[in-house]
Amino acid sequence: QLQLVESGGGLVQPGGSLRLSCVATGFFLDYYAIGWFRQAPGKEREGVACISSVDDNTYYVDSVKGRFSISKNGGHNTVFLQMNALTPEDTAVYYCTVAQTLAEIKGGTGDHWGQGTQVTVSA
Repeated sequence: QLQLVESGGGLVQPGGSLRLSCVATGFFLDYYAIGWFRQAPGKEREGVACISSVDDNTYYVDSVKGRFSISKNGGHNTVFLQMNALTPEDTAVYYCTVAQTLAEIKGGTGDHWGQGTQVTVSA
């Protein structure tokens, strides 16, 4: 009954932009901390960005600061990841996740995960 569905991935050239979306069904997204993770082939899953359910503060991994932005539209039960100035190092499958607390998001132990959307950055 609880589901997260990501969309918006694709193939872009270096320096390009993408906006990922994650739609939640079966629960109220505003009650959860939310995060975006990514995983490239042969590498560990990496936390990219997250937003607190308590104060709406946002947090980013150093490599994407100033380029990526996490936001949400509570009325549509949707979270976004705006990605600008993309580089080949950003190539990965991107996942959204939710949890009761921000600490769980940062620890990679979200309550629910989407199936992911592929982002490929190449000339």
